[in-house]
Amino acid sequence: MRQATVYIDSSALQYNLNRVKQLAPNAKIISMVKANAYGHGVKDCLAALASTDAFGVACLEEALEIRELGYSQPITLIEGIFSADEMAVVIANNLEVVVHHQLQLDWLHAHKDAYIAKNLKIWVKLNSGMNRLGFKVSEIIEIIHTLKAEGFTCVLAMHFANADTENHPLNEQQKNQFLDVKEACAPIMASCCNSAAIFKWPELNFDFVRPGIMLYGASPFADQSANDLDIKPVMTFTAEIIALNHIQAGESVGYGSTFVAKQDMDIAIVSIGYGDGYPRAFPKQNYVVIDGQTTPVVGRVAMDMIAIDVTGLNASLGTPVELWGKKRLVDAVAEANGTIGYELLCRMTHRPLRKQI
Repeated sequence: MRQATVYIDSSALQYNLNRVKQLAPNAKIISMVKANAYGHGVKDCLAALASTDAFGVACLEEALEIRELGYSQPITLIEGIFSADEMAVVIANNLEVVVHHQLQLDWLHAHKDAYIAKNLKIWVKLNSGMNRLGFKVSEIIEIIHTLKAEGFTCVLAMHFANADTENHPLNEQQKNQFLDVKEACAPIMASCCNSAAIFKWPELNFDFVRPGIMLYGASPFADQSANDLDIKPVMTFTAEIIALNHIQAGESVGYGSTFVAKQDMDIAIVSIGYGDGYPRAFPKQNYVVIDGQTTPVVGRVAMDMIAIDVTGLNASLGTPVELWGKKRLVDAVAEANGTIGYELLCRMTHRPLRKQI
């Protein structure tokens, strides 16, 4: 059997959740499990996150999967609902919604009594400069006052555009707008901290924090690694050597013959490729790990295979290769690929085997 395997470390996930609790001891935690728990597999992650206060998802389908697995914590649909008929399902399953445009408010008001009777919070999104979702300052204060007067329990919510960037001028603008709205709508619960903000601005933790990438042991910062932040990688992605070749100087490897050996070398072929979710394009040199030793990938990544340099290494058929995990951090692979760890994790395919450790 082809041995491309994703290992999910439940103890690392629990460690990272406890790290959030250390950083935000007075806030409730909404663990973000959208996009199949950032590619880690919801079914494989929820038990390790069982002590979280709530879950965050992108859509109704993701919320219903959590309910079907037997979890009763509050669940927030961070993009709200997408059609009027979803509101009845939301209420029946004790879900909570974000509202960020007038039509969603209309759908909410059509089910006002049932929503309030379930004591479900309504999350009102402020657009403070990211310009994706939310109400502007000029309208959100009146909306919140109206909702509160009607009996809704409101949470003021916002998302930072540049929490991962030190001294970005938009950060202060977003903070100030959020604080102004919070004061104008007091008393009101509030939430604005994603993973990066949890690390940077403890004074903004407020009532709820929304950790995402940090739960899975990847860094939200380009200049700080998971090790720097004291979080542990949850996913280890491995494959095995399926062939060994000795090539001479001047010989090439792989599609397009883009790699040409400058000297005699030993090449191993590993059973992994972009069909498994391993990225194809690498503007910078990428590496894998064999028995704790880092070694380069050579030539183009194919759908099912890559080639690596094993010259001088103790490599044989069946030798495991870490593509990313505890030794080769996913953020390092992403940086070589010109992207971020979030993307690599989320675009994992269903082809690799999945195991919990």
